[in-house]
Amino acid sequence: MMRTLLPATLAALTLSVVPALAQDARPAFAPLDGTILDISATGTTTRTPDIASIEAGVVTTAPTAAAAMSQNAERMRAVLAALRKAGVAERDIQTSAISLSPQYRYVQNEAPVVTGYQASNQVTIRFRDVAKSGPVLDLLVQQGANNISGPTLTIDKPEAAMDEARRDAVAKAKARATLYAETAGLHVDRILSISEGDAAPLPPRPIVMRRMVADKAESEVVPGEQQVNATITVRFLLK
Repeated sequence: MMRTLLPATLAALTLSVVPALAQDARPAFAPLDGTILDISATGTTTRTPDIASIEAGVVTTAPTAAAAMSQNAERMRAVLAALRKAGVAERDIQTSAISLSPQYRYVQNEAPVVTGYQASNQVTIRFRDVAKSGPVLDLLVQQGANNISGPTLTIDKPEAAMDEARRDAVAKAKARATLYAETAGLHVDRILSISEGDAAPLPPRPIVMRRMVADKAESEVVPGEQQVNATITVRFLLK
Protein backbone atom coordinates (compact mmCIF):
# COMPACT_ATOMS: atom_id res chain seq x y z
CA MET A 1 0.00 0.00 0.00
CA MET A 2 1.52 3.36 -1.07
CA ARG A 3 1.65 6.22 1.42
CA THR A 4 1.24 9.84 0.37
CA LEU A 5 3.47 12.40 2.07
CA LEU A 6 1.74 15.54 3.21
CA PRO A 7 3.17 18.93 2.15
CA ALA A 8 4.25 19.65 5.73
CA THR A 9 6.24 16.44 5.83
CA LEU A 10 7.98 17.26 2.52
CA ALA A 11 8.91 20.67 3.83
CA ALA A 12 10.44 19.19 6.97
CA LEU A 13 12.54 16.75 4.94
CA THR A 14 13.73 19.55 2.68
CA LEU A 15 14.80 21.65 5.64
CA SER A 16 16.74 18.75 7.15
CA VAL A 17 18.66 18.03 3.92
CA VAL A 18 19.58 21.58 2.92
CA PRO A 19 21.75 22.38 5.97
CA ALA A 20 23.71 19.15 5.50
CA LEU A 21 24.35 19.96 1.84
CA ALA A 22 25.35 23.47 2.75
CA GLN A 23 27.76 22.13 5.35
CA ASP A 24 29.40 19.78 2.81
CA ALA A 25 29.79 22.67 0.38
CA ARG A 26 31.97 24.66 2.77
CA PRO A 27 35.71 24.79 1.87
CA ALA A 28 37.89 22.18 3.60
CA PHE A 29 40.22 24.89 4.86
CA ALA A 30 40.28 28.64 5.07
CA PRO A 31 42.46 30.39 2.44
CA LEU A 32 45.74 31.77 3.75
CA ASP A 33 46.06 35.52 3.96
CA GLY A 34 49.61 36.12 2.80
CA THR A 35 52.38 34.97 0.49
CA ILE A 36 53.65 31.40 0.41
CA LEU A 37 57.42 30.89 0.24
CA ASP A 38 59.07 27.47 -0.14
CA ILE A 39 62.75 27.20 0.86
CA SER A 40 65.03 24.18 0.42
CA ALA A 41 68.14 24.18 2.57
CA THR A 42 70.95 21.74 3.31
CA GLY A 43 72.57 21.68 6.71
CA THR A 44 76.02 20.22 7.26
CA THR A 45 78.33 19.05 10.00
CA THR A 46 81.49 16.95 10.08
CA ARG A 47 82.75 13.87 11.90
CA THR A 48 85.86 11.73 11.82
CA PRO A 49 84.94 8.28 10.45
CA ASP A 50 85.34 5.51 13.01
CA ILE A 51 84.60 2.45 10.83
CA ALA A 52 86.77 1.18 7.97
CA SER A 53 85.44 -1.54 5.67
CA ILE A 54 87.98 -3.24 3.43
CA GLU A 55 87.70 -6.01 0.86
CA ALA A 56 90.42 -8.64 1.09
CA GLY A 57 90.74 -12.04 -0.50
CA VAL A 58 92.66 -14.62 -2.45
CA VAL A 59 92.81 -15.24 -6.19
CA THR A 60 94.36 -18.52 -7.39
CA THR A 61 94.79 -20.19 -10.78
CA ALA A 62 95.31 -23.86 -11.61
CA PRO A 63 94.96 -26.23 -14.60
CA THR A 64 91.67 -27.67 -13.26
CA ALA A 65 88.67 -26.15 -11.52
CA ALA A 66 89.03 -28.49 -8.55
CA ALA A 67 92.69 -27.60 -8.06
CA ALA A 68 91.98 -23.86 -8.29
CA MET A 69 89.23 -24.09 -5.66
CA SER A 70 91.29 -26.32 -3.37
CA GLN A 71 94.32 -24.03 -3.44
CA ASN A 72 92.09 -21.02 -2.91
CA ALA A 73 90.37 -22.58 0.10
CA GLU A 74 93.71 -23.47 1.69
CA ARG A 75 95.12 -19.98 1.36
CA MET A 76 91.84 -18.41 2.46
CA ARG A 77 91.87 -20.43 5.67
CA ALA A 78 95.24 -18.86 6.51
CA VAL A 79 93.84 -15.40 5.82
CA LEU A 80 90.80 -15.94 8.05
CA ALA A 81 92.96 -17.40 10.82
CA ALA A 82 95.17 -14.30 10.68
CA LEU A 83 92.12 -12.05 10.98
CA ARG A 84 90.85 -13.86 14.04
CA LYS A 85 94.30 -13.89 15.62
CA ALA A 86 94.53 -10.13 15.07
CA GLY A 87 91.37 -9.70 17.16
CA VAL A 88 88.83 -9.05 14.42
CA ALA A 89 85.43 -10.25 15.70
CA GLU A 90 83.42 -12.83 13.77
CA ARG A 91 80.58 -10.34 13.27
CA ASP A 92 83.03 -8.07 11.43
CA ILE A 93 84.09 -10.71 8.86
CA GLN A 94 81.66 -11.45 6.03
CA THR A 95 82.13 -13.39 2.82
CA SER A 96 81.30 -11.00 -0.04
CA ALA A 97 82.09 -13.04 -3.17
CA ILE A 98 83.23 -16.49 -4.30
CA SER A 99 83.84 -17.11 -7.98
CA LEU A 100 85.33 -19.65 -10.37
CA SER A 101 85.91 -18.90 -14.03
CA PRO A 102 87.78 -20.53 -16.92
CA GLN A 103 90.82 -18.84 -18.43
CA TYR A 104 91.14 -18.81 -22.22
CA ARG A 105 93.86 -18.47 -24.77
CA TYR A 106 92.74 -16.59 -27.85
CA VAL A 107 94.33 -17.09 -31.26
CA GLN A 108 93.13 -15.36 -34.39
CA ASN A 109 90.81 -17.46 -36.54
CA GLU A 110 90.76 -20.25 -33.94
CA ALA A 111 88.28 -21.20 -31.24
CA PRO A 112 89.25 -20.12 -27.69
CA VAL A 113 91.10 -22.78 -25.73
CA VAL A 114 90.68 -23.24 -21.96
CA THR A 115 94.12 -22.97 -20.33
CA GLY A 116 93.05 -23.21 -16.68
CA TYR A 117 90.70 -21.89 -14.04
CA GLN A 118 90.73 -18.90 -11.70
CA ALA A 119 89.15 -19.08 -8.25
CA SER A 120 88.48 -16.07 -6.03
CA ASN A 121 87.23 -15.69 -2.47
CA GLN A 122 86.64 -12.23 -1.01
CA VAL A 123 85.66 -11.14 2.50
CA THR A 124 84.53 -7.76 3.77
CA ILE A 125 86.31 -6.82 6.98
CA ARG A 126 84.98 -4.14 9.29
CA PHE A 127 87.57 -2.44 11.44
CA ARG A 128 86.16 -0.60 14.45
CA ASP A 129 89.60 0.89 15.08
CA VAL A 130 90.60 2.54 11.80
CA ALA A 131 94.24 2.85 12.87
CA LYS A 132 94.56 -0.93 13.14
CA SER A 133 93.31 -1.67 9.63
CA GLY A 134 96.57 -0.91 7.82
CA PRO A 135 98.83 -3.24 9.87
CA VAL A 136 96.22 -6.02 9.69
CA LEU A 137 96.14 -5.75 5.90
CA ASP A 138 99.91 -6.13 5.81
CA LEU A 139 99.50 -9.28 7.89
CA LEU A 140 96.89 -10.65 5.49
CA VAL A 141 99.22 -10.16 2.53
CA GLN A 142 101.88 -12.13 4.38
CA GLN A 143 99.33 -14.94 4.82
CA GLY A 144 98.42 -15.10 1.13
CA ALA A 145 95.86 -12.37 0.44
CA ASN A 146 96.52 -10.94 -3.01
CA ASN A 147 93.33 -9.00 -3.80
CA ILE A 148 92.64 -6.00 -1.55
CA SER A 149 90.49 -2.92 -2.13
CA GLY A 150 89.11 -0.08 -0.06
CA PRO A 151 88.77 1.34 2.48
CA THR A 152 85.17 2.54 2.77
CA LEU A 153 85.09 4.89 5.76
CA THR A 154 81.83 5.49 7.61
CA ILE A 155 80.43 6.83 10.88
CA ASP A 156 79.22 4.10 13.21
CA LYS A 157 76.44 6.09 14.90
CA PRO A 158 75.55 9.11 12.76
CA GLU A 159 72.32 10.08 14.58
CA ALA A 160 73.84 12.92 16.63
CA ALA A 161 75.63 14.29 13.58
CA MET A 162 72.41 14.14 11.56
CA ASP A 163 70.57 16.12 14.24
CA GLU A 164 73.28 18.80 14.10
CA ALA A 165 72.89 18.97 10.33
CA ARG A 166 69.09 19.25 10.68
CA ARG A 167 69.41 22.19 13.10
CA ASP A 168 71.80 23.86 10.68
CA ALA A 169 69.34 23.29 7.81
CA VAL A 170 66.44 24.88 9.74
CA ALA A 171 68.59 27.88 10.68
CA LYS A 172 69.63 28.37 7.05
CA ALA A 173 66.04 28.10 5.82
CA LYS A 174 64.80 30.67 8.36
CA ALA A 175 67.63 33.07 7.52
CA ARG A 176 66.91 32.78 3.79
CA ALA A 177 63.18 33.27 4.32
CA THR A 178 63.87 36.42 6.35
CA LEU A 179 66.09 37.73 3.56
CA TYR A 180 63.40 37.21 0.92
CA ALA A 181 60.70 38.69 3.14
CA GLU A 182 62.69 41.84 3.95
CA THR A 183 63.65 42.30 0.31
CA ALA A 184 59.97 42.09 -0.67
CA GLY A 185 58.87 44.44 2.10
CA LEU A 186 57.23 41.66 4.10
CA HIS A 187 57.92 39.71 7.27
CA VAL A 188 57.88 36.02 8.13
CA ASP A 189 54.60 35.26 9.86
CA ARG A 190 55.04 31.53 10.60
CA ILE A 191 56.17 28.14 9.29
CA LEU A 192 53.43 26.12 7.62
CA SER A 193 55.27 22.84 7.02
CA ILE A 194 58.69 21.15 7.14
CA SER A 195 59.67 18.09 5.15
CA GLU A 196 62.99 16.25 5.08
CA GLY A 197 64.54 14.77 1.96
CA ASP A 198 66.96 11.89 1.67
CA ALA A 199 70.25 12.69 3.33
CA ALA A 200 73.39 10.69 3.83
CA PRO A 201 77.00 11.25 4.80
CA LEU A 202 79.14 12.25 1.88
CA PRO A 203 81.92 9.72 1.29
CA PRO A 204 85.27 10.98 2.50
CA ARG A 205 88.40 10.87 0.46
CA PRO A 206 90.18 7.91 2.01
CA ILE A 207 93.93 8.02 1.94
CA VAL A 208 96.12 4.96 2.26
CA MET A 209 99.63 6.00 3.24
CA ARG A 210 102.77 4.09 3.92
CA ARG A 211 105.27 4.82 6.64
CA MET A 212 108.70 3.37 7.26
CA VAL A 213 109.26 1.67 10.59
CA ALA A 214 112.56 -0.06 11.26
CA ASP A 215 113.24 -0.58 7.51
CA LYS A 216 109.81 -2.13 7.06
CA ALA A 217 106.97 -0.54 5.10
CA GLU A 218 103.65 -0.57 6.96
CA SER A 219 100.33 0.46 5.49
CA GLU A 220 98.42 3.23 7.23
CA VAL A 221 94.81 4.24 6.72
CA VAL A 222 94.10 7.92 7.43
CA PRO A 223 90.39 8.52 8.24
CA GLY A 224 90.25 12.22 7.43
CA GLU A 225 86.90 13.96 7.94
CA GLN A 226 83.42 13.14 6.67
CA GLN A 227 80.64 15.60 5.94
CA VAL A 228 77.09 14.79 7.07
CA ASN A 229 74.20 16.49 5.24
CA ALA A 230 70.49 16.98 5.96
CA THR A 231 68.22 18.55 3.33
CA ILE A 232 64.82 19.99 4.24
CA THR A 233 62.04 21.96 2.54
CA VAL A 234 60.26 24.56 4.65
CA ARG A 235 57.06 26.39 3.68
CA PHE A 236 56.74 29.87 5.17
CA LEU A 237 53.85 32.31 5.30
CA LEU A 238 54.90 35.90 4.59
CA LYS A 239 52.76 38.95 5.34
